Amino acid sequence: MIERNLLSELREHLVQKEISMIVGPRQAGKTTLMNVLKQELEAKKERCLFLSLDIEEHNRFFSSQVNLLQKFKIELGNRGGYIFIDEIQRKENAGLFLKGLYDMNLPYKFIVSGSGSIELKEKIHESLLGRKRLFELSTVSFDEFVNYKTDSKYAANLDFFFHNHHEKTLLFLQEYLNYGGYPRIVLEEKKLEKRKHMDEIFRSYIERDITYFLKVEKIESFRSLFRLLAGQTGQLINYSELSNTLGISTPTLKNYIWYLQATYIIQLLPPYFTNTRKEITKSPVAYFFDLGLRNYGLGLLGNLTHPQDYGYIFENFIHNLLKQKLRYTGTNLNFWRTKDKAEVEFIINYGRKTIPLEIKYRSFKKAVIGKSLRNYIAKYSPEEAYIVNLDYQEALTLKGTRLQFVPFWKLYHIEL
Repeated sequence: MIERNLLSELREHLVQKEISMIVGPRQAGKTTLMNVLKQELEAKKERCLFLSLDIEEHNRFFSSQVNLLQKFKIELGNRGGYIFIDEIQRKENAGLFLKGLYDMNLPYKFIVSGSGSIELKEKIHESLLGRKRLFELSTVSFDEFVNYKTDSKYAANLDFFFHNHHEKTLLFLQEYLNYGGYPRIVLEEKKLEKRKHMDEIFRSYIERDITYFLKVEKIESFRSLFRLLAGQTGQLINYSELSNTLGISTPTLKNYIWYLQATYIIQLLPPYFTNTRKEITKSPVAYFFDLGLRNYGLGLLGNLTHPQDYGYIFENFIHNLLKQKLRYTGTNLNFWRTKDKAEVEFIINYGRKTIPLEIKYRSFKKAVIGKSLRNYIAKYSPEEAYIVNLDYQEALTLKGTRLQFVPFWKLYHIEL
């Protein structure tokens, strides 16, 4: 089994009355996580009930709250217990339905999961304000991937593994950059089977989330947008250009991009700026939640070969790592780009304080500082800056800024 970092957070929240709500991409492992929790609770002699709206036999219990309550009482009695509800997005007005159950002050703890959808991302949050804790489960992260590959021998000290097993670390990185972190893809050994699984994941996403839930009619335009964004990872989104290329209106395009965000396919990163005349202020850039799905969109799943291919996906990888590291901190993550093409991939923005990070998929032999980062340092005088790379380490001072070259794996431990 792939051990997920989110499991410990969920265990701690089981004692809270709030609904534990697990959301994330389809087939990211939410059902598996719930089953692990259920097995652990049952091992402690706790009473549990597992219902899934993906199972036709269970669907009839959700026809009304009265019907569902009767099922709860028959299975668990009135003394309490744990109720797991999977694929809640299949229930119409799921937020109001759960709110009604919660407000009855029942003696049950609810653990609920659902794939990303407009219902889950918008209405359900409003309906359950103050009644739920949201847990986002993405596909397998790189540290989870390495723990799986090493049988969790270094789980308590991954830094030791990265530092002392340099070649294996880079091999793991290349595999992860090629295939991403969908659990079924990680667990499968054969390259052809990985491709078949990814094709099934994508088709299921299109058929269920996009066609069934969101009622998108121009499916081919939506597919084309997915491929175009995959080919423009980390590049500015030009709405006018994309709408002309796809032959759809700009409002429709923006709706489709929102759907991709709401269903945990892409994340939009906004620009950092203080000078509206010289710096990019509006156009965001897009990064993918899962690297393998992005590669699939380009026909490159398992076939990254050119250094440029690795450069873009490595940038996406660092974006995901930073988002994971900075969650719950209230810190903003941006990029910086000027109208004369200077750019720094990531800016950690604390308000008045910023930390720029330049990303390089390469091994340095000596410190080389690009013009763009020099420009940013000259303009903003940050206290510290980083050049994230494959394996080079050095610290120096540039115009009063402490500049550090760090291997990518150091980001797990550096206080930012």
